[in-house]
Amino acid sequence: MSLDIWPPISPEELKVQIAETLKNELEWITTESLEVCRDLKHGLEDCYALLAPIDPGSTLVMSTPRNEKVKGTITRVGTRIVKGTLNLQLRTTSTTSLTIAPHQPIYIPALESLYTHLTQAVSLLDVTLSQERSPDAATLASSLTLLAESLDQATALLKGRPLTETDPTWQTSSCPAQHFTAATTTSSTGGGASTVGGVGAFAASFSTGGSSVNNPISFHIGIQESCVVLWLRVLEPVSAPVHFGVKLGLAIGTVRRLEHDEMDTVFKYNPSGDDSTLGHKKGNSGGGSGPVLSGKRSENAKTGPEEVHVREKVRVVSADPSLISLFSKLGFLGHVLGQTRRNLAAVLESFPQN
Repeated sequence: MSLDIWPPISPEELKVQIAETLKNELEWITTESLEVCRDLKHGLEDCYALLAPIDPGSTLVMSTPRNEKVKGTITRVGTRIVKGTLNLQLRTTSTTSLTIAPHQPIYIPALESLYTHLTQAVSLLDVTLSQERSPDAATLASSLTLLAESLDQATALLKGRPLTETDPTWQTSSCPAQHFTAATTTSSTGGGASTVGGVGAFAASFSTGGSSVNNPISFHIGIQESCVVLWLRVLEPVSAPVHFGVKLGLAIGTVRRLEHDEMDTVFKYNPSGDDSTLGHKKGNSGGGSGPVLSGKRSENAKTGPEEVHVREKVRVVSADPSLISLFSKLGFLGHVLGQTRRNLAAVLESFPQN
């Protein structure tokens, strides 16, 4: 079986007709891709709105399931945690109540980076769609490649690290003490309340033995699976002395260590943080509300890394409806963008390179 064109045309004219057909097809797919870009821009603006700093924000419950180790709420406005109160009843430190300082909100680094990627994506589409002359297919394909990279990185930030992996950034980017008002602790033995600054900074001295040990707490917040995740770690300096009663209890079995995946590892922990939680105030170290390792209070004091053990580790997860919706929208936009890029690439591959 053969296919003939009627009326017959010469081979030279056939080449001209093929080239003209490919040119028309390329113009058509470019126009269609630009229409998709307009839809993508509207979709990204919706995503942008979900992360916008609009009051009153999202109030999230931060509580551990089936126990009362951590109970409280935090409020997220945009990329910041602007207020929150947490009651901690951890086994290796006294009962503590933490309150986020209203004048020093906590910026979530993952959401800050996500906000930057969304801004870049919207700006790129603005430039692409605002040109007087429509871009050619090759230029449009390059722009869509950059857009796809931004969306992939934004989606990866919302997904976070796998649940089976430990995030090592807590050693350098835990929230320093200036994010909190002075913590109120209650001794489990005496029942009295006292005000200390044990979050994000080392206490000047450590009690030894009993349940009155008031160790510093690492407060690290991040994003996993579109949820706000809080890691609390009760820390102990490697050089801290071990009370004789604790040694004896471990030997005879009356005292048991809390088992977790970081119990036997020595970490280098920086209580001053890397300023990633300060957002636009990055670089302004500020002063902590609690004492630092040297025992001196200073508005601009920063301590260096210290070798510590993690005595207790608690992970608290709170699902954020806005972030879940944002992840879903980004996934859909990424699918539409991928299909558009494949269609454009298919036509470009069939077009002569010259």
